[in-house]
Amino acid sequence: QVQLVESGGGLVQPGGSLRLSCAASRFTLGYYAIGWFRQAPGKEREGISCISGSDGSTYYADSVKGRFTISRDNAKNTVFLLMASLQPEAPAVYSCALTRRYSGSYYPSSPHEYAYWGQGTQVTVSS
Repeated sequence: QVQLVESGGGLVQPGGSLRLSCAASRFTLGYYAIGWFRQAPGKEREGISCISGSDGSTYYADSVKGRFTISRDNAKNTVFLLMASLQPEAPAVYSCALTRRYSGSYYPSSPHEYAYWGQGTQVTVSS
């Protein structure tokens, strides 16, 4: 059974950084695109970044562009999301998910376009 496990969340001060990890098991992560979403209480799940499995192309939502960096280490079967210059906001759960639909010309923004999800990791930006 495909499994994705996120880690690295926590409490960080405004302006600080966190690196989230999405570790895959029971499948070869390098064959698939992996996206990151976040969801705050009472809000819709928001797609924020995605990385291709084939050529490493990346996508960033405008809300995180220039501050977040997505990367992958296929040898470790893990995708990372480095978040810098974090802004104070309501706590959110960050989740990674697998999709077969991402390409350099198409970003699957709907959660319904993702087949498998991790359990999520909470990030709180507060002083």
